[in-house]
Amino acid sequence: MKLLRVGTAGAETPALLDADGVLRDLSGVVPDIDGALLADDDALARIRAVAVELPELDAAGLRIGPPLGRIGKVVCIGLNYHDHARETGAEPPAEPVIFFKAADTVVGPNDTVLVPRRSVKTDWEVELAVVIGRTARYVESAEAALGHVAGYAVAHDVSEREFQIERGGTWDKGKNCETFNPLGPWLVTADEVPDPQNLSLKLWVNGELKQDGTTAEQIFPVAEVVRYVSQFMTLYPGDVINTGTPAGVAMGHPEPKPFLRAGDVVELEITGLGRQRQEFKDA
Repeated sequence: MKLLRVGTAGAETPALLDADGVLRDLSGVVPDIDGALLADDDALARIRAVAVELPELDAAGLRIGPPLGRIGKVVCIGLNYHDHARETGAEPPAEPVIFFKAADTVVGPNDTVLVPRRSVKTDWEVELAVVIGRTARYVESAEAALGHVAGYAVAHDVSEREFQIERGGTWDKGKNCETFNPLGPWLVTADEVPDPQNLSLKLWVNGELKQDGTTAEQIFPVAEVVRYVSQFMTLYPGDVINTGTPAGVAMGHPEPKPFLRAGDVVELEITGLGRQRQEFKDA
């Protein structure tokens, strides 16, 4: 299933995009798309059973919000693609690099993204987001880890590289700026993504293709990422893991590096998971 939320920010309506591309209203079946829903197999079964009977929504002019409400935490994996490590001159990590984004950085897939004040190095990163559907605590094997995944979505891990790398401390200052995690358009349930290691990721800036990668390049595959993270923290339904970005970010370009400015338009997509489009404006 392709689950999404539409409407005004903070007051989105749960919806479903059916196999024919028709947008259908889920508000009469479930209150929202969130961790509680994803953990409830009966609720998901009810949605599947009545999908074709749901009332249609007129998609014209409707804002698409993040496909998940009440996100618990956003766990991010850094340097998780072989080609991205090469372009930045970094050694592939021996273990996954973990950092966090606050849940309030998450916005809709087509919402405006704000370039922070005093920013000179705002960068793009298309990423596969993993949405947790069953509590994951000390998961014993990578094989078992995928059983804790509810679905997948497109994430844009917008980053300010000066804040992240040159200002000392952790990466968090460059990762948690307002609007720095567009998510969606859909949450695609795991049954529709049989192999998360065979997905194409692409990103364009002002119509120019910048990133063209595949999840096959991941240093730590999705299943291993979920297993590994669960050794250090409990993952709950409604938590999100951003699993890293392939080569092609601005930081990996030769000088002068083409960092983002107000007026730039970024578009990104992942096979079967939909497409995003953001205009960048000054904060």
